[in-house]
Amino acid sequence: MAMGVAAFALVLACGGAGPAAVVEEDGRGVLFVGNSLTYANDLPEMVRALALASGETLRVEMVANPDWSLEDHWNGGGARAAIRRGGWEVVVLQQGPSSLPESRTLLIDYARRFAGEIRAAGATPALYAVWPSLSRSGDFDRATESYRLAAEEVDAMLFPAGEAWRAAWRADPGLQLYAADGLHPSVAGTYAAALVICAGLLHRSPVGSPSTLNLRDGTIVRIDPAVAEVLQRAAATAIAGDGGG
Repeated sequence: MAMGVAAFALVLACGGAGPAAVVEEDGRGVLFVGNSLTYANDLPEMVRALALASGETLRVEMVANPDWSLEDHWNGGGARAAIRRGGWEVVVLQQGPSSLPESRTLLIDYARRFAGEIRAAGATPALYAVWPSLSRSGDFDRATESYRLAAEEVDAMLFPAGEAWRAAWRADPGLQLYAADGLHPSVAGTYAAALVICAGLLHRSPVGSPSTLNLRDGTIVRIDPAVAEVLQRAAATAIAGDGGG
């Protein structure tokens, strides 16, 4: 795990699965529950910045711990406490690729459990469908299928980030969407995921989104405009359901 990812993971892991600070005081509430594929490059903040550029204010919060599955979050209790606190419009759930039969079963089971809590709190469940590691790139189809089945099982929104990656590679096979460890996303990989999630939340096309984002901690995310255009079109393809390879 890269040093920046590890340091951020440590902050989030202190005291168990406690949520990070609320980013906005008002706006539509979106809670992210996941692991390092959610907190790498601060995906929730990137989603917030993209929404703001579209004239929408999101209040984002995150409960994320390294290597945690939804089962871990269920047993840890912090995610359920954050959900029950209320004020959310959407709760976005994420675990690993879930391409193996046993992990698919767990994904569906705990998505079902969380969906009950989410709806009881007046929110809509969503699933952030991630990608397999580079060394297991043959698992893309199974990972996508696992998240699709889980979303269908609980009637959740589906954010097919992994399929956006594949659509982007079909347009430009040289895009660097993985970080050096071959699992976590590069900044461009997180940007692609954020495009999918923001477009799904706002029901707007990701095409035309800004390639430069100003995050609240002072970080400026700059994606080459030509790369950003490819990623935006790939995100739109994935959302339309044409992302499969």
